[in-house]
Amino acid sequence: MTTQAITHGNYEASKAKNITLWVVQILLAGMFIMAGGSKLGGAEQMVQLYNAIGIGQWFRYVTGFIEVGSALLLFSPKLAGVGAALLASTMVGAIITHLFVIGGNPAMPIALLAGTGFVAWGRKDRVLSVLGLK
Repeated sequence: MTTQAITHGNYEASKAKNITLWVVQILLAGMFIMAGGSKLGGAEQMVQLYNAIGIGQWFRYVTGFIEVGSALLLFSPKLAGVGAALLASTMVGAIITHLFVIGGNPAMPIALLAGTGFVAWGRKDRVLSVLGLK
């Protein structure tokens, strides 16, 4: 195999990875903008959920701002990994809340954790660069 063929193969794999990451980022952004927007907008289901959590409605606003703000970062080539890492952390909290506080099925936060983890890992070089570690 020639160097040109290897380089072309690496380019194609890198391009496919980048396209896949962008598709996942856009889907995640849409989901988190809707979820965070419902929290910020005071949807009755969200108000009841945060009443059940028992910390207070201020926490619904904080979570909504984190979700919407981080979702918007998913549209930035430089900051998408940071947004995904923030959302992954939020989903860890959501899973713990489902398991130990409110009950219910944690399948959706687990799926969102997998998606955000995939993007954060795929964009890890940019995350490290933003943090000054690379």
